[in-house]
Amino acid sequence: QVQLVESGGGLVQAGGSLRLSCAASGRTFSSNAMAWFRQAPGKEREFVAALSWSGKSTYYAESVKGRFTISRDNTKNTVYLQMSSLKPEDTAVYYCAASRYNDYIGRGMDYWGKGTLVTVSS
Repeated sequence: QVQLVESGGGLVQAGGSLRLSCAASGRTFSSNAMAWFRQAPGKEREFVAALSWSGKSTYYAESVKGRFTISRDNTKNTVYLQMSSLKPEDTAVYYCAASRYNDYIGRGMDYWGKGTLVTVSS
């Protein structure tokens, strides 16, 4: 059974940092693009960041560019999201997703985790 399990969420003050992890099991995703999305209360899910299978290509939403960094360790089948300079508007449930493609093209996310809650207090 394929699973993506997010961890690392929690409560942090504005300006602080968190690192989210997404551990995959059931199959390897070393040949697949991976991404992070988030959904704030009362809002639709939105794209946050993605990277290609090798990690050489990365993509960010404008709202997080310069503050968040996505990375991966294919030996551990794990993807990370380092979040810095957090703002209250970053409060959301963060989801990890795996693509059927080797690069992120905005669609084709076939596998999803259940999410981890990040709360940023002002």
